[in-house]
Amino acid sequence: MKASGKGLSRRRFLRGAGTGAAVLTIVPRHVLGGPGKTAPSDKLNIAGIGVGGRGAHDVNAVAGENIVALCDVDERRAGGTFKKYPKARRFVDFRKMLDEMHEGIDAVVVGTPDHTHAAACMAALKRGKHVYCEKPLAHSIHEIRELRKAARAAKAVTQVGNQGHSSGRIRSLCEWVRDGAIGEVTEVHAACNAFGGAYSAVDKLDRLKEKHDVPKELDWDLWLGPARRQAYHPMYVPTWWRAWMPFGTGRIGDWICHVVDPAFWALDLDAPTAVKAETKGYDPKKHAQVWPPAVKLTYQFPAKGKRGPVTLYWYDGTWPMPHPPCLEEKRNVPATGAILIGKTGGITHGSHGAGGARLIPERNMRDYKPPEPTIPRVKGHHWDWLDAIRKGRAAGSSFDYGGRLTELALLGVIAVRFPGQTLQWDAEKARFTNCSEANEQINPPYRKGWKL
Repeated sequence: MKASGKGLSRRRFLRGAGTGAAVLTIVPRHVLGGPGKTAPSDKLNIAGIGVGGRGAHDVNAVAGENIVALCDVDERRAGGTFKKYPKARRFVDFRKMLDEMHEGIDAVVVGTPDHTHAAACMAALKRGKHVYCEKPLAHSIHEIRELRKAARAAKAVTQVGNQGHSSGRIRSLCEWVRDGAIGEVTEVHAACNAFGGAYSAVDKLDRLKEKHDVPKELDWDLWLGPARRQAYHPMYVPTWWRAWMPFGTGRIGDWICHVVDPAFWALDLDAPTAVKAETKGYDPKKHAQVWPPAVKLTYQFPAKGKRGPVTLYWYDGTWPMPHPPCLEEKRNVPATGAILIGKTGGITHGSHGAGGARLIPERNMRDYKPPEPTIPRVKGHHWDWLDAIRKGRAAGSSFDYGGRLTELALLGVIAVRFPGQTLQWDAEKARFTNCSEANEQINPPYRKGWKL
């Protein structure tokens, strides 16, 4: 869609929106090539990849724009979304969709299983599209690093779907920490036991011997995507693929971007220098395909700026968070949430944007006068992404920020394969310095016919 003469094309305008440069928010239609052309101030053309389940929520959340294309490999799972947007073109292969509708798509929302996030996002970024992707951003550390580079090269506005990052409460927590409300923070204890044993399939491995026919509504080969070829099983599709490591990243991949996000932001944690996993009810030689039922991870973060070193503990599944001294004995630790420990007290909060954040002990909350807000508030997570596209700024949980947060989860996924061993991590070189076997999991090979 090119403007005549010296006019600015809508396509070029939107592609440059991620540069952070000042841009016009109102562009007359005649500048964009005459009647019928859409100005940047008007609706975006958005496509959805993976539009059942959580992906359906993402499509609905941006439905104030033009939903022009929908892609899903499972017609049954995506049926409700297809019906809701009858004018959108339907596809099974996102690569075909992006090729055929290249000039008709401005932005893409990705809601596929973890193992196809990177392939879908990269295909969109290479075609100059803005991208919203569900968390975790990717299935491997290599994928994250490549997506971050591609997003910068494309000057795309990106957003990872940890929606709590756009809450007002997470901003308040950051302001409290930076105000010195609990003194210097030295430890973070984060936990998640959501959905019971749904994230661990240790007790279901024997069922893989079963044989099942592929449902006629499902394109199993495309669902596998870059993962190694294996037989279809209803334990994978449509719901519990997260428990199976060829496709998901366990409970930690699904929840760390919610639970650890407040501390990660407030303390500017970035990359750890070491990670150690402890597990219960799990043998990596027997259970490598699944996530353990109980995990404790210990991350070491170096001093940075004015803060000292920080130790982050992650308690997963049936491994309980210990009760810290700064929390009153009669109060429970969060089952899914975190506690930041400082030298003069703590902060406890739940999931999704530091829900229910309180200073502890409670007397600290009663006596505390919060500072004036310093971090801009936003209207919502999808709104933040769409507004960032229009205004030429970065969204709050861009692939750069959300990618680094996801990488923390994936370091834990690798550490679980080597329980009891402290893995030393060189973030700059993206390698472990003391375990060659762990390095083999940084960039697992793709199945033939697929590439990043």
